[in-house]
Amino acid sequence: MSLSALRAAYNDHKIEKHDFIDKTHQFHKALFEYASIIPSTDITKIEIDESGVHFTVKHRALSYEGGGVRFYVDPQDQRVAPIEALNFNTYEESDFSMITKLLRPGQTVLDIGGNIGFYSLSLAKQFPTSRFHAFEPIPKTFAQLKGNLEMNNISNVSIYNFGFSNERKTLTFYFYPEGSGNASSARLSERDSVEEVTCSVITVDEFVKENGLRVDFIKCDVEGAELLVFQGANSVLDTHRPIVFSEMLRKWSKKFNYDPNEIFELFRSKNYGVYTSAHGELLPFTTMTEETLETNFFFLPNA
Repeated sequence: MSLSALRAAYNDHKIEKHDFIDKTHQFHKALFEYASIIPSTDITKIEIDESGVHFTVKHRALSYEGGGVRFYVDPQDQRVAPIEALNFNTYEESDFSMITKLLRPGQTVLDIGGNIGFYSLSLAKQFPTSRFHAFEPIPKTFAQLKGNLEMNNISNVSIYNFGFSNERKTLTFYFYPEGSGNASSARLSERDSVEEVTCSVITVDEFVKENGLRVDFIKCDVEGAELLVFQGANSVLDTHRPIVFSEMLRKWSKKFNYDPNEIFELFRSKNYGVYTSAHGELLPFTTMTEETLETNFFFLPNA
């Protein structure tokens, strides 16, 4: 029986007071359990109010002064970054640490696949003189991104409710409430919970030209469509030479009918080096095989 059902049963005089207290305390004990585990995680605070549950996160790889970044957590989303940090103590620590070494104050960053803003908001606090542009095409997730930005009063992040591909068009995206980070323009799972959402996409080259930007760093996590995004960033990669950090999974790229090695070939043709990150170092990477465990990669211009 759920907590709300217990309360209803007590209010309807179906449960005695002493039973109600005993049964509800089994739920309340979880509050104290959370208090005992968060000191070992990047979570500094979990708050409950009438608007929902909020996690304050201070990523161990970051060194900004003051409190952490506050995020609303959707009760359906099992894999959103603050929950991942609670479950596994931190979230993509090695990659965050490397980004802080590569990014310079005052630079311009594109966060393609911004989700709820975990990367953009955390890094924006670390680099207050840099400018971040975060893109999230799914309306529900974008609303959370917008709310998180406003809640933290961070002024160096601009947000956009569209995505990127190799041409300007409208696409059907597939959204999973239990895993918002798996939203993609290909159907990644046959789960019954999937929701179809119509979203707009343009090219990176178009956006950068239309807004007169100079791009120094790109973070791209678009669940399989990475090659299409980079194909639409041809001019930016050639002329701006940004550092690129991107996720790539074989199982997702298959949904788009390409091999991740095509992305490596694209960057190498533009005189970029390909690396992974481990123990605070960049490690040269050659070819993705069925045995490859790495899923996040850095692309650095050689000249």
